[in-house]
Amino acid sequence: MPSSAGPSIDTITEGGRVTQVGEGQDADESAPPVMTFGAPTAGEILAERYELVEHINNDSAGRLVWRGVDVVLRRPVAVVLRYPGGESATEMLQAAVAASRVIHPNLVGVYDAIDEDERAYVVREWVDGQSLRELVAEGQFDPARATAIGSAVASALAAVHATGMVHGNVHPGTVMISDDGRVVLADARTDGDDSQESDIRAVGGILYFALTGHWPHTEAPLRGATAGHGRAAIPDGVRDAAGAIAAPRQVRAGVPAYLDDLTMDLLDPEIAPPSSDVLAAELARLDVPADDSYLDNSGPLRFAADPEEEPSPLAAAGGRKVAIGIAGLLAVALVGLLIGISALGGGDDKDPQTNPVAAPTSSAPAGDANPPAAGPLRIQDVRIIDPDSSKRDELDGAKKIIDGKTDEGWRTDRYPNNKFGNLKKGMGVWIDLGAPHTVRSVQVTLAGSGATAALFSGSVNPPSTSSGDKQLVENYKTAIGQPFEEHDGTTMTFDGFDADKKYRYLLFWVTQLPADEDSPGFRLGVQEISVQGS
Repeated sequence: MPSSAGPSIDTITEGGRVTQVGEGQDADESAPPVMTFGAPTAGEILAERYELVEHINNDSAGRLVWRGVDVVLRRPVAVVLRYPGGESATEMLQAAVAASRVIHPNLVGVYDAIDEDERAYVVREWVDGQSLRELVAEGQFDPARATAIGSAVASALAAVHATGMVHGNVHPGTVMISDDGRVVLADARTDGDDSQESDIRAVGGILYFALTGHWPHTEAPLRGATAGHGRAAIPDGVRDAAGAIAAPRQVRAGVPAYLDDLTMDLLDPEIAPPSSDVLAAELARLDVPADDSYLDNSGPLRFAADPEEEPSPLAAAGGRKVAIGIAGLLAVALVGLLIGISALGGGDDKDPQTNPVAAPTSSAPAGDANPPAAGPLRIQDVRIIDPDSSKRDELDGAKKIIDGKTDEGWRTDRYPNNKFGNLKKGMGVWIDLGAPHTVRSVQVTLAGSGATAALFSGSVNPPSTSSGDKQLVENYKTAIGQPFEEHDGTTMTFDGFDADKKYRYLLFWVTQLPADEDSPGFRLGVQEISVQGS
């Protein structure tokens, strides 16, 4: 993802509640002056759509942060302006455009990016809440809450990494917790030093910070405190005389061994980290209620109460299991180590770093000696579902949706409005996986932004006729995966599937069309659909 310094964490107080509108650092005396000539004023409407309501603050890079309203959709937005526009704002705008293509509930939504030469501005989701940095300043988190936050961040990164991009700016200032408890990651920006591995190791830093109140400031690839990154005000990690970072359990009592081990493994440059989707699955497995007394606190990454509990996705991916505890656990640790070495040496295992985003679910029952690893599922058949049309003239090209090429796909006809010209309730893409599978995620790449869609499952496979399509739509009533009602980007990722259920038939059902970028009207283009599971 292109580099951008991004907006700042600027705040206003409303009746004791702090409203967050950005990520980074507030401006200080050394910050460059903000150009005020021609600066916007309250009530001004940008791009004939975004009304500026209140100037919140300026950040350390000279950007103006405003609270605004989208007068078309009537929703609050944050508007970040930069003077001037043009080449000086290219990186900021490119980063915003790239971020807008990834839709995920744990990523701050980017709605628009506009360059007017004399100024440029990015319009994004307004988040009511606080940053992780500010919340931890009030007190460290309990292990369950720290795990939940790490799980949300890892899930967001998995969605970013599935597109081949890098976030590059994961730290306590860019992790936001809204007033309703939603955890979102914001302010993506990268430079030549950023990589998916540095993103993953940064999750270890997030866990460490949430548990201890200290940022570990690890060496590359995870950068330390630098101005403009929102890290300078974060307390450094606790270290011994040799400079080695202390484990969370050494800093704070009550941190479970499994979480301590996972955090330190992610921060250890000598240990190869898992892929982001495997990490997200592991943290989701460990994301338990606050009363975690049923967890085995004497060893990492394993539940103690239920012998049928599924094994760790990190273990399935060949990740390290560290033995912590009394001498009686030594034999178990040795067996785990031998299994890990065997898994690492297996020539047939897929590299988890190459797997696209997987939903935070478990892998296989503990009784399976060789649990299937998550990976791409082969789509056996695909066809277009159009129950309200008698002409049946929009069905060609379905096979292009699963050919592995995002530069071509299937497209609808052009309609005069986004509701299929009020001629039909919707259209869909039916998917046959060939046999029942556990589904981790479904990713849909579209040709344009602004579509509204949902994912359903069913049990019938009627013929491809108008009456057959009507029968299919009537049968496919169970919405699955994380529901997405509105999309502002071209990539839709559905995750959060029930790990105990298996699916063979899926229906990607579209109810609103995006605007056609090539000519007036509305038209949907589905470039590619991929399914992850086992």
